[in-house]
Amino acid sequence: MCQHDCEACFGDHIEEECGVFGVFAPGEDVARMACFGLQALQHRGQESAGIAVGDGETMLVHKDLGLVTQVFTEASLSALTGEVAVGHVRYSTSGGAGTWDSAQPHVFNIDDMLIALAHNGTLVNANALRPELVEVGEHLRSNTDSEVAAKTIGYMTRKTHSLRKGIRAMMTRLKGAYAMILATPDSLYAFRDPNGIRPLCVGKLPDDRGWVVASETCALDSVGAEFVRDVEPGEIVRINNEGFYAEQGVEPGRRAACIFEYVYFARTDSVMDRQVVYHARRKMGRVLAQESPVEADLVLGVPDSGIPGAIGYAIESGIPYSDGIVKNRYVGRTFIQPTQEMRQMGIRIKLNPLPSVISGKRLIVIDDSIVRGNTSKKLVEMLRDAGAKEVHLRIVSPEVKWPCFYGIDTDTQDQLISANLTLEEQCQFIGCDSLAYISLEGLHSAIKIDHPGLCDACFTGDYVVPIPEPMQKRSFFQPGQQEKSRAAFGF
Repeated sequence: MCQHDCEACFGDHIEEECGVFGVFAPGEDVARMACFGLQALQHRGQESAGIAVGDGETMLVHKDLGLVTQVFTEASLSALTGEVAVGHVRYSTSGGAGTWDSAQPHVFNIDDMLIALAHNGTLVNANALRPELVEVGEHLRSNTDSEVAAKTIGYMTRKTHSLRKGIRAMMTRLKGAYAMILATPDSLYAFRDPNGIRPLCVGKLPDDRGWVVASETCALDSVGAEFVRDVEPGEIVRINNEGFYAEQGVEPGRRAACIFEYVYFARTDSVMDRQVVYHARRKMGRVLAQESPVEADLVLGVPDSGIPGAIGYAIESGIPYSDGIVKNRYVGRTFIQPTQEMRQMGIRIKLNPLPSVISGKRLIVIDDSIVRGNTSKKLVEMLRDAGAKEVHLRIVSPEVKWPCFYGIDTDTQDQLISANLTLEEQCQFIGCDSLAYISLEGLHSAIKIDHPGLCDACFTGDYVVPIPEPMQKRSFFQPGQQEKSRAAFGF
């Protein structure tokens, strides 16, 4: 089930693509450890889950559509024995949504050696590489960019006669965002794009029992591993019986960690670039209270990701915080429903306001972001039906006006409410009494990290990796398109 359970669950929110986990620990139950790690990363993807295990000679994989607890049983985990494992949870943003072939890890052979690859991110040049791979004889089973990466590694490894060189050659070809973990029957590799867009960290198990690599530190915590460091942009890490080895695969580029990891994607107990995510989100709420104050009786947070910001807003403003929206934690993700109407109906199953708390009150409601606005509109209606006197919506991210091409599902520009409507028109469409977003400067000030580089292209249109023209034509406004989009919003 979704950890955040706000707009993301209703098809009206930014979504993350996936989470990756790897472990090298001879003598340990690596499959079960990978399962625990994936459960800790379940908030990053709920479409499919998979684990591949190497026993020194070969690899076995078990993957399927569904949540981690649905895909893995005691019997399936017991069958996966070995010394190295790589796991993946997926929320699709490019290619093969809802198909078994799109589930990861991708397992493929390089001559007589089996390889398993798990990928978080999106490659902007996958479509350009796909026909090149087909031309040299590589067979592609799915439409995912992750398989393109796997096949590129295979081809380049055969060409250079070295897996390490094959990975390096692949990194010179791929453009976009990637945090990848690769397992051979006896080794674990981890590598990251030269801009460090998607997160990847390394941990060590107690008593030198092994190493763990994961998208977030919360997954390290789940198996008792101690955080060591992040995989650096453009770096390749290799772990096997010879120990821990790291080298620069490609030269690092402009640092551009995804800013939405701090706003929404990462679990609140994770640490990224030495910044505790919870503290960053609470500071966002404080900054938002300074920038956009309003007279009210209560501050509410949309569960779960809006709650830290709501607490920060309440502390800064002096207005009491209250749990006025109750979340049902035992309902599946409603984004899988086949129509937008059914997804919107799901909000009444997922979230329920407390009339005894909010009736007659002027409310400040804190959420992490607005993409299309449909669910925010439904939420405001629910709060008014429960007796709210006023509803003032405050958002701890700036307006999302540009699509993301690096592993986030933000659709096309014509579906982004902030790209089509003014702030006043958005407020009118949603039906709230006032609406305000945190400023970009305010958001940056709330995130205290070890480096200055953050990707905020969804707010600014400043893309660190150039976007191919065909992708631009599909995603950006074309002549006359914005007028049609405004009409769809009722303006």
